Amino acid sequence: MRISIQNVNVVLAGTEVLNDVSIEMYPNEHWAFIGESGSGKSMLAKAISKKIYFSGSIEITNALEQNHHVNVELIEQQHRFKNKQNTNQFYYQQRFNSADSEETITVRQELNQISKNESTIQTWSKIFSIEKLLEKSLLLLSNGENKRLQLTKAMLKNPDLLILDNPFVGLDKSGREELAMALDMITEKGVKLIIIAQEKDLPKCISHVAVLRDGRIIECRPPIRKNSIPPIKNNILLNLDYAAEFSSKETFPFTTAIKMVNVNVIYNNTPILKNINWEVNKGEKWVLNGANGSGKSTLLSLVNADNPQAYANEIYIFDRKKGSGESIWDIKKNIGFVSPELHLYFDKGITCFQTIASGLFDTIGLFRKINEKHQKLVANWLKMLHLEDFSTKTLQTLPLGKQRLVLLARALVKNPALLLLDEPCQGLDQRQTEQMLQIIDAICDNPEITLVYTSHYANEWPNCINKQLTLDNGKILKETK
Repeated sequence: MRISIQNVNVVLAGTEVLNDVSIEMYPNEHWAFIGESGSGKSMLAKAISKKIYFSGSIEITNALEQNHHVNVELIEQQHRFKNKQNTNQFYYQQRFNSADSEETITVRQELNQISKNESTIQTWSKIFSIEKLLEKSLLLLSNGENKRLQLTKAMLKNPDLLILDNPFVGLDKSGREELAMALDMITEKGVKLIIIAQEKDLPKCISHVAVLRDGRIIECRPPIRKNSIPPIKNNILLNLDYAAEFSSKETFPFTTAIKMVNVNVIYNNTPILKNINWEVNKGEKWVLNGANGSGKSTLLSLVNADNPQAYANEIYIFDRKKGSGESIWDIKKNIGFVSPELHLYFDKGITCFQTIASGLFDTIGLFRKINEKHQKLVANWLKMLHLEDFSTKTLQTLPLGKQRLVLLARALVKNPALLLLDEPCQGLDQRQTEQMLQIIDAICDNPEITLVYTSHYANEWPNCINKQLTLDNGKILKETK
């Protein structure tokens, strides 16, 4: 298969996002698009798959069968599924409500909408490690499990060209390794592959890399394998004076931020968390570790007042037992929270300024006027993250990496006593990841701030981490101090 891209331009919301892009991809070549967030990688993928309007030309031809229709499948970084009523109007807490899981079909039913061939379904389910998830409700899938489901669905459609936008995002180490091997296997079957990913994650089958910057291709070359890629360096990239101000601020008085006693969570007779005993004292900085589906997000949902099963368990937040008279807002006002699920279901039709300001009131949207002090707080975060130019733009018009930065600022804007950061660097490029780690470390210099942090990449842990909890299949496997 040959792909010829000539003088392609894309304008989105009045902004030029691809500028005179030309590239030739020949048979037996498999390509990766790399570059910083906002460089145009996803837009180029959408243009090739004819998902957006562009000027210029893109021709995809099959060298062996000139009249053969080329089947192109694009798997985007974020995906929403539909419920039994054929709508996708979910809210992010809904995953943790066991009753709502009955409103969505199972993984098997989703796959059966594409193929009735049980043998083919079993083959691809095994390749992408979802064979044990076939009877699970779509709503209960973890971020990584959902990503593997989308890959299985794509392969059931017999694509000639498969385009993947950041498929490794949200996968644990073994998941990334398994996916890389599966992609190698796919290309051996004759499927052409285009992938957007960090260069360190590229599978062996990738033969060429196109580097994008500001909507242009600046370089085409062979990939640099991960052993040759320099690790993230914590160079000073930002003026952290504002974040460092938090190091001298006192939070309200409490001794134990989180305490769980024999906590269990069950959905549809399936145990998700099993006899969890865990205590997080004020000022401790924890990393919560574990494979996809091990229960990390469910554990955090019990703390952040998003999971109704918290009230059926013995859980203490800020020294107070849950269910003893406090409201959801009493809990949330002292917690800064971000997660992939919150990002997926957040209202992207509001401006970046409004998004950050909504963190002051723990709402998804800004429904009240803010005072001058609050306006200054939001403006400072926009400045520190180099997002001033996007202040009045809606969240949906930003690249996904910048959307994540805005939601991280939303979590931090009220100077919370407890930070729950679930995969906060997911979707960020290397420079943005460096920025966020520096900001988190600057804030966590404050001995009053308590942190619970998750990431599948050990080199994306902030330096302040001093304790580790590892989950395995819903149980505590290890606690390291």
